[in-house]
Amino acid sequence: MVIIYGNKELWDSFSPDDFREHIGAQDAFNKRYKESGELLGAYGTADADQAKTVRVREGVPAVTDGPYLESKEYLASWYMLDVPTEERALEIAAEIPFASFRAVEVWPIKHDAWDRM
Repeated sequence: MVIIYGNKELWDSFSPDDFREHIGAQDAFNKRYKESGELLGAYGTADADQAKTVRVREGVPAVTDGPYLESKEYLASWYMLDVPTEERALEIAAEIPFASFRAVEVWPIKHDAWDRM
């Protein structure tokens, strides 16, 4: 799994034309790796102000606004890859256009929870 972090300040720093250009580059990246079969999915998240946090205490769920992270950045997008090696995942991650603005993380997936059902 490849993760991109961002924040409102970053997204707001792009002019509308620059933002369209960067999204176009991301779309081309997505198309390339979807066609190769290595990209299983690419998902962008809403802004942090639309997130909710769910905590269950003594069996009672409590839902609050916002992620309340101890960070100025939040999960902005994530990609699910199907590649034979870690090296290949790192190569693909290095080609993500937004990687030039933010570091991206590559996390191995240990198992598929659906396989356990």
